[in-house]
Amino acid sequence: MITRNRALLSAVLAVLMMSALVVAGCAQAPAPVPEEQAPPAETTATSVPEEGQLKIPAYKPNGKETAIFTTSKGEIEVELFGTDAPIHVGNFVELAESGFYADTKFHRFEEGFVVQGGDPQSKEMTSEEVIAEVASQATVLGTGGPGHMIKGEFDPATNPNKHTEGALGMARSQSPDSAGSQFYFTLSESPFLDGNYTVFGQVIKGLDVMQQLRVGDTVDKIVIVGATK
Repeated sequence: MITRNRALLSAVLAVLMMSALVVAGCAQAPAPVPEEQAPPAETTATSVPEEGQLKIPAYKPNGKETAIFTTSKGEIEVELFGTDAPIHVGNFVELAESGFYADTKFHRFEEGFVVQGGDPQSKEMTSEEVIAEVASQATVLGTGGPGHMIKGEFDPATNPNKHTEGALGMARSQSPDSAGSQFYFTLSESPFLDGNYTVFGQVIKGLDVMQQLRVGDTVDKIVIVGATK
């Protein structure tokens, strides 16, 4: 009888321990965040800038720049925060004016959260191919960039801009200084991103267009207005 009771007690303890592990695992699971994925060979989602990869843009923002996104759903006008995030705005202006973003597609959409684009690997793909690639769950989309990274600018002391609806932010991997070209729009207020991801712009016209964007939609071009020549 004693042996039987001990066996029963051991079984109960085992079940309780398994339950605790499941609960702990759920409690520690990170919330989804808009970040550039690591290369497929890496499983830690860590991308640390190597020597020569961390870039300081030559363009110095004047604080009056706006960006006009022409997309397959319509136009979106964004005020750029060149004073609060000069590195990100300088980098974005240089990429946009070089034609880097032309014909890129949005490769991520999370209902009520974010829509993300800016991966150059999507340029040569059709919208249908992007949709199929993302649906396959084995996509490389989200891993591309311009070949350099920039320093994070999300310290609230110097960049107080928050993730309100229509905020324009820059995606990154686990390293704070790993943003490159991929950007996202927040589809609703997302305060848990504040202080972790750089907000460098805000939609001032075309919020309804932004809300319609989905995976496969195209950025035809991005025109910068008010940039110093």
